[in-house]
Amino acid sequence: MKKLILAALVLFSAQLSAQFVNNSIKLGYFNPPATEGGFIVGFEGGKYIDRNFSYGFSLDWFHTSFVDAVLVEEFNRIEGFPNYRLNELRAKTNIHSFPVMFNLTANFPVAPRVSTFITGGIGAEVLLIFSSNYQNPNDDDFEGAFDFNWRIGTGLSFAMGRRSNIFFELAYHNAEPSWTYEIKDDFSNHVRVFERAYDMTGMLARIGFRFYY
Repeated sequence: MKKLILAALVLFSAQLSAQFVNNSIKLGYFNPPATEGGFIVGFEGGKYIDRNFSYGFSLDWFHTSFVDAVLVEEFNRIEGFPNYRLNELRAKTNIHSFPVMFNLTANFPVAPRVSTFITGGIGAEVLLIFSSNYQNPNDDDFEGAFDFNWRIGTGLSFAMGRRSNIFFELAYHNAEPSWTYEIKDDFSNHVRVFERAYDMTGMLARIGFRFYY
């Protein structure tokens, strides 16, 4: 009898723990000042401390291709005269951003199947930049940049079933990855060193699906 009771308690504990673990998939749009807007997708894993408070981690992927207007102006200053057509070709940029964050989320039930929530996170951001080579725009250069980041947001979630819900999220993201690079002036044969920063701060809007197990 004692063994049966112990087994029942173990099974009950396992079921209880399972109810407080979740995974989320998020899809949306992000438009930081440094780039053109683009698609952002994310994954978040978490565990509930109680029914209304959870912690976890998240990984996002943001991608966009654009002509970097700041680089165009810098190239024009290097050459001493505007050459927008060539410099726009040189400034073609392809960016992949990967924010990795630790998150805290608080939920506030407002109806039997509806809750609002606030969330915040802090972590690091890796930026992969593929841009045209200055001397030969048909070739690509690769750079990597890094910065610490933080995010705060709010949203509304709707229960679809016992183990799933759909939610809408609006968040403010802050990061400014940077790196240094060199450009050789063909006229003076002088090498100039620049620091390039990408302002990845902005609002992001997403829809997500959360599953409990």
